[in-house]
Amino acid sequence: MTPPTANWSYPTAVKFGPGRIQELAHFCKEAGLKRPLLVTDRALAALPITAQALGIMEAAGLGRGMFCEVDPNPTEANMKAGIAAFKAGGHDGVICFGGGSALDLGKMIALMHAQTVSVWDLEDVGDWWTRADAARIAPIVAVPTTAGTGSEVGRAGVLTNTETHKKKIIFHPKLMPAVTICDPELTVGMPKAITAGTGMDALAHCLEAYCSPHYHPMSQGIALEGMRLVFENLPKAYASPDDLEARAHMMSAAAMGAVAFQKGLGAIHSLSHPVGAVYGTHHGTTNAVVMPMVLEFNRPAIEERIARASAYLGIPGGFGGFHEAVLELRATLSIPENLSAMGVEYSRLDELTEMALEDPSCGGNPVTMTRENTRALFDACM
Repeated sequence: MTPPTANWSYPTAVKFGPGRIQELAHFCKEAGLKRPLLVTDRALAALPITAQALGIMEAAGLGRGMFCEVDPNPTEANMKAGIAAFKAGGHDGVICFGGGSALDLGKMIALMHAQTVSVWDLEDVGDWWTRADAARIAPIVAVPTTAGTGSEVGRAGVLTNTETHKKKIIFHPKLMPAVTICDPELTVGMPKAITAGTGMDALAHCLEAYCSPHYHPMSQGIALEGMRLVFENLPKAYASPDDLEARAHMMSAAAMGAVAFQKGLGAIHSLSHPVGAVYGTHHGTTNAVVMPMVLEFNRPAIEERIARASAYLGIPGGFGGFHEAVLELRATLSIPENLSAMGVEYSRLDELTEMALEDPSCGGNPVTMTRENTRALFDACM
């Protein structure tokens, strides 16, 4: 088989296939951008794929404006610097180019460059998003270079508050990119650890959406197929970075996870968000570390559902077989065994517990999270 090529309009216009980065300028103009700002991270800014994107922009008369001061867990300080660059360059839209950090921060720049409210007033709580002036949100074109976060097909971004060290989900319907270009060739150069971490992030999104108790059969079906794509293709992409077919399927799985998790997330994310905010750990890798422990935590509520998933995925042994498959996948990808191996300290578990309970993801967990059982779960993850 050759890597697939397709045009989708769910949930937004997705231009999928190898080499489609060459169409970047066309789709920018289609979205109304005349002078976009390309937002990426520091490491990616120096790589050939970014130089290629800037060259495509420049050749089409779109300039080559770039902002790359993006931390692995982006903050409001990064956002303010990006807004300054956006205004100084006279830009009219944003190209979010990179992994989850760059995609999320690019969205925040597009959202906040001309607002009069604080970004924290737009947290994903109730109808807080209506506080923003939608007419002042700049158009967004998304170009993912990893396969995990799925932010390229989402209506939110995650931002860390530097004062409280808490991650907040910022939401607005107009944060959905007008066009997303998914070119698996852009993911070939990912370091193996990033391939592993981002791929496990995609699995976490699909798994938590599938297990969420909320009613959304469409998302549940997407989550199930997304899990299949990860289990079948992440080991291939990790072992053979040039396997474009596996890379393409992982890009699909990442987008599917983000589409699916409108059904809900759970304890995997409510634990990993505070750990990432306090310790600066890679989000997807942290998700992978706590995944088996969260599965056991939720077992009373999800055992039958996981057994049905296992049958579809071709994993024998029901819940136990699925749990073992997750452990085997983690070992194949050299994921740390526990949070202690990532530098998390026992002395901060009470603080992390309080932060986890404040995280909106815990509301979608199949087992109600309390102070007592969440603290015990953190203990199990150490």
